[in-house]
Order: sequence, then structure tokens, then C-alpha cells
Amino acid sequence: MMTGMTETPHPLYAKHADTLGRALTAIAERGYWSAYPESPSPRVYGENAAAEGEVAFRAYLGRDFPLDQPGARDRVATESSPFGVDLDVRYPHGDPDALIAAATAALPAWRDAGPATRLGVCLEILARLHANIFELANAVQFTSGQAFVMAFQAGGAHALDRALEALAYAYAEMTWHRGTADWEKPAGKGDPLRMTKTFHVVPRGVALVIGCNTFPTWNSYPGLFASLATGNPVIVKPHPRAVLPLAITVRYAREVLAEAGFDPNLVLLAPEAPGEGLASTLATRPEVRIVDFTGSTEYGDWLEANARQASVYTEKAGLNTVVIDSTDDFAGLCRNLGFTLTLYSGQMCTTSQNLLIPRDGIETDQGHKSFVEVAAGIAAAVGKLTADPARGVELTGAIVNDGVLERLEEVTKVGEPVLESRPVEHPSFPGAVVRTPTIVQLDAADTGTYSREWFGPISFAIATDSTAHSLEILRSTVGEKGALTAAVYSTDEAVLDAAESVALEVGVHLSCNLTGGVFVNQSAAFSDFHGSGANPAANAALTDGAYVANRFRIVQSRRHR
Repeated sequence: MMTGMTETPHPLYAKHADTLGRALTAIAERGYWSAYPESPSPRVYGENAAAEGEVAFRAYLGRDFPLDQPGARDRVATESSPFGVDLDVRYPHGDPDALIAAATAALPAWRDAGPATRLGVCLEILARLHANIFELANAVQFTSGQAFVMAFQAGGAHALDRALEALAYAYAEMTWHRGTADWEKPAGKGDPLRMTKTFHVVPRGVALVIGCNTFPTWNSYPGLFASLATGNPVIVKPHPRAVLPLAITVRYAREVLAEAGFDPNLVLLAPEAPGEGLASTLATRPEVRIVDFTGSTEYGDWLEANARQASVYTEKAGLNTVVIDSTDDFAGLCRNLGFTLTLYSGQMCTTSQNLLIPRDGIETDQGHKSFVEVAAGIAAAVGKLTADPARGVELTGAIVNDGVLERLEEVTKVGEPVLESRPVEHPSFPGAVVRTPTIVQLDAADTGTYSREWFGPISFAIATDSTAHSLEILRSTVGEKGALTAAVYSTDEAVLDAAESVALEVGVHLSCNLTGGVFVNQSAAFSDFHGSGANPAANAALTDGAYVANRFRIVQSRRHR
């Protein structure tokens, strides 16, 4: 094990060693494994867990958030729930100089603790978050607009899995060779040359995590824990509309760090006042050496261009595309894509936008289907899922911000609607803003419309000249604008092979013939990579060795012996 010193791990390492060992096996084997149950059932978490978590969540509302950090000047409250619930949580608004100074001061002892101790403490933070998963899920739900079950799974269990995955990769990268070596070189005549060499894991410096509104924990945890495990203190800058999930995360992280004997300022919260632009201020500070960001292409590109002193990891946006050539399960195709487009009102960075269908139609198990019939079949599946408001809102959730509503209005002016969006009254939250998905018919010539991202419950059924034409559109649009997901439906192996070849060329993950319970906009930790870093939609993958290895450096010392 490479430690850079003779490490005596903290007892927390032994406590969680089995979990770490299983995670290390999982990232190598790439099969199914999850450390945190995704069902919120009382049979899994106990009869009182849900109620206690909701009480804990509501105790934050309308109050000062309980977080003691250096440099707090005042309090800020910037969140507005998509469900219409009054939040008014007031967070400590810190001075950037004080935050960076505190983080910098905390680094040396954390660096010297060694990889095993850092992993033990990080795993204990995950355990503490898991013990409070219902509290966390409520915070994700009411800030992001996700329905509760999705918030529990994606914002709770799956986010923790992604964090653990990052920890496993970090540990593997830090320890794959020895920390000390006895070096001996024959000298010909006389005694050989002998040295003892020590290899130290040295963190890069202060890390900055810039959170997003839609998936505040799922998208932030990998970078947060990859940086922390590799020795870097972390400043967490939440999205102004989704502060609470990350504030809860920072609160429990600081508690665990202090209990373990470390400076809690290794993890700090940096909420911003309206219009402050705190992310840009922090990201370009010379002390900040790592930046993780999820969000718009425009700002991600700005970070990559301007945070030149840091290693910048971005997940941005792209044109997620489906090529429909043929199918032996037309009903399954429609159900699967219908669910994909409906889930969280399409407000996922992995949701399909462009559905490429030959204008002459496709062959199916139900006979030939025209372009119009294929589009109508997918639209009918969406309509069925959203017909009953009480059941539909448990899939759609609520609209996360006004920008989505503006795009829904804008898209009514382009193309021919196959399915129109409509407002839905939420049976439990009268103030919720809910819209059903829309599908708009376009022609392949309408590149000005479908070659830009329309984030939200908006997708396009695009008539192409042929499947070969569809694949060429996939190649050109994703190659230029990027994508996080692509899918193909075909009964022809040659088409599947051609689609895979295009996917490799433009660096996008491909799903083939999904007709059951796996959906293109879902990815499983320890098995699926999220983003590839191989096209403009993201410059990194969650999670692989490259995602963690550049967060530290090896510095050696050598002495004659």
C-alpha cells in the first residue's frame, strides 16, 4: 500500500474496510452491486425512519441553518421550492478569503493522515448521511422538484453509491504501488548503490464543488468525495435554488471530521447572495486547484477557459439521441421511451431529446409502422403515464425553474406537435408547477431547432431519409455538441454494429433495444460510466481512474542507506 509514511489507520478504516473492499471488487467486476438500499420501504429502513426524516427536514424550514463556519458575515436565503412549499432556510454567508484560509489551514494534518485514514473518515461520513437518508431525500425533493421516491433513490441511495464508487477509485489510485522501496543498483566494482525511497501522496490544494439545481447530491458527491479522499479540503458552492441538500451534507461531514479528530474546515459550505457570482470568484482563486461543475455548457466552457490554475471537471449538456430503425417489441419500445421522456419531466442530463425515425417508417412485430404511427405510439405511452394526475406527478415531479417553462412556451412555435404539454394540478401540493412532456414533429432539415439543447420535458420526433441518415445525424450533432446518452432500436445486427461504431467515434455511451425495466437515462454506479469525457457534453467520466488520479501528485524523497 502506498501511504508516503508508516500509516497507522484511524479505527474508522477498520470499521468500514469490508465496505471498501466490496466497492473495490465492484469497480473491477462491473456487475450489479449497491451498498445502500434504494427502496424507502419501512421493511428496509424501519417503521419510523420516514416520519423522523420528514420531521428533521421540516425543522430546518424558516430558521437559521445550524452550521458554524469561519468568516460568516450574514445569512442568505435563496431557495424557492418547485412544489410551492415555503423553505426560507437561512445559511451562513461567508467571506471567500476566510473560507479559503480555513480550508488551507486544515490541509496539512489531513494530508499527513494517509490514504487509509482518509478513506475511513470518508466512509463514516457516508454512513452518517445514510443514517439520515430520509432527511436528505426530503431536502432533495423540495429543492429540485423530484418526486419523493426519485429523490430518495437518485438524491439519496444512488448518490451515496456514486460517492462510494469515487472513494474506491481514489483508494485504488493512491495505493496501487508501495509507499516505500529499497533501491539497490549494482555499481560494478565496489558496493552497490543503495537508497530508501519514499513516495508521498500530496493533494493538489483547495477543491471547489459547484452544485446544480436538478441533482444537487448525485452530481456533487463524486467530486466532493474524490477530492476529500485524496487529501484536498473541499468548499461546496451549492446552486442558489438547491442549497439545503448540500448544507445537510456539509453539516454531517463536519460532525464526523471533528469526531475523528480532524479540522471540520476540511469541508465548508459557500452559499451565495443573489447576483454575487461566488462560483466565478472562488473558481479563479490561485488557492483553488480543483473545480467540479455540473450545469450549462456556457458556464462549463467558461470554467474550462478561465480556471486555468485548477484541474476542472465538467459535466455540461448535449443532444441525447435515439435512432429508431426497427423493433421486435413495438409496445415495449413505446413504453420504455415514454417512461424515459416522462421521468422527472425530462429534467435529467441523460434524457433523450432527438428521436430519429425514417420518414418511410419502420418494421415491427406489429407490422410496418409509419413515421406518424411511431411518433404517436411514443406519445400515447407518455399520455398514459400522465393521464391520472395523482399517479403522473409521482413520475414527473415539478418544473425546476422558469427557464424550463420559457422553453416549453418557445417550442410551441416550432414544428407540429405530436403531443402537447399541459399543466397538471398536484393533488398534494397546490403550489407545485407541473407540466407534462411535449413531443414535436420535425424534419431532418430543421437542424437549427434540434441541434440545440431544449432542457426539460421537450423532445423531437425527427423524420430522416433512412437509418443511415439517422446515424449520420447522430454522428454530426453529437460530435459537435456532445451527448451523455444515445440509444438505438433495431433487429438488424449490422445496424446495431454501425450504431456502436458511431458511438465510439463520437464518444457517447450507447444503449441498444431497451424495452424493459432499464432506461437510457439511468446509470448504475460501479457498472455504468456516466459521461465519457470524449465529447463536448463532459470532459470527465463519473467515475474512473482519470477522474481521481489528477487530484493528487506523488512527491518522493530518497536517502542513502
